[in-house]
Amino acid sequence: MTTVEEAPGPNPSLYTGRGEGHAIGHHGELIQGVFEDEQGLLHRGLVTIPLDGLRSTAELILDESENLNVEPREKTKALRAAHLTLEQLGRPKAGGLLRVESDIPIGHGYGSSTADVVASIQAAASALRTKLTPASISRLAVAAETATDATAFETEALLFAQREGEILEHFGGSLPPFILLGFKANGTGSVSTLELPPARYSLEEIQLFRVLRGAVARAVRLQDPRLLGRAATLSAHISQRHLSKPSFDYVIELADHHRALGIQVAHSGSLFGLLLDPGSANLTSVIRKISNELSDAGFQDIGVFSVNGAGGIHVLQH
Repeated sequence: MTTVEEAPGPNPSLYTGRGEGHAIGHHGELIQGVFEDEQGLLHRGLVTIPLDGLRSTAELILDESENLNVEPREKTKALRAAHLTLEQLGRPKAGGLLRVESDIPIGHGYGSSTADVVASIQAAASALRTKLTPASISRLAVAAETATDATAFETEALLFAQREGEILEHFGGSLPPFILLGFKANGTGSVSTLELPPARYSLEEIQLFRVLRGAVARAVRLQDPRLLGRAATLSAHISQRHLSKPSFDYVIELADHHRALGIQVAHSGSLFGLLLDPGSANLTSVIRKISNELSDAGFQDIGVFSVNGAGGIHVLQH
């Protein structure tokens, strides 16, 4: 007599699961350009300013279908990131619903797209009871959106190759604390980063990037925000040659007048930022004066951010 072994029934845990992910935004770049790796090869790279007060949150609920959907529907990069993650983890046909919520402004250099993508990758891995390393998350993010920031590494200070998802240099800590006064010019529209042609830097600029890299490394090691501000200002001047921002000269004069530590820009966005000394005795008064001048001059979305525990300042918005 031949016995037939019954096939096991469906295992709900194989098809269902829930995961969450969270990622922070940023305020554009301190420096961005072309940098050498350990073999002397050149890569496009950047150092961003993390803003842990701005966040994207993703929730993925898997079900027994083979259809994966996203809410809101326009979060297509986040959906692609979740698909890629599930595929890499052995569940290419997994279905369910991905929900993405974010308070990060879109299209001005705050890193909203990358935050959505990173949060969705984390959520997909979490739904499968897996936790990926920041390096693995970054490589998946590049696959999902072509270029990415070092968002998966949170507040670590990194020189990051944004089109490869690789660390060119880890500076051994976080950026020194400073106050950032951010804003953008009146009437500035959103910017699609991937539609911008990559900047073609001169040999002189590439040599300057070596200096900027060394300055950031020293600023992190010594926790020196003044040196960081000087590096950011020089990088902003280089960026202005390739993607000019309206009112750039006015912002430089304003920074000099109020003795800011430096100026930074979103190299592929519309943001400006003034780096301010958190230890300044009259910091609150200076912030109020600068904010009023910017508002009178027509600048928009003026906000104050405490970076890496600078403390003592509440976020302001005009």
